[in-house]
Amino acid sequence: MQEKSVITRTIEVAGGVYAPGHLGELTQIVDFALVNAGLEETGARERRLRLLPSRMVVYFVLALALFEHDSYRAV
Repeated sequence: MQEKSVITRTIEVAGGVYAPGHLGELTQIVDFALVNAGLEETGARERRLRLLPSRMVVYFVLALALFEHDSYRAV
């Protein structure tokens, strides 16, 4: 008798301008809640409204690491 196992995972992704299509597919790979938890744990949450929120900066730095041979603007 063959048994099948199905593992599903639910992740929360950014909406609006920071949605996966706008921000890139990193929000599908690096869990949105994990980034929030990391920011909270390190105390790196923004204290003021900025052009780039802390969460966006985390994804940008990850993208810079993935595309190290590209310029900031290209990333």
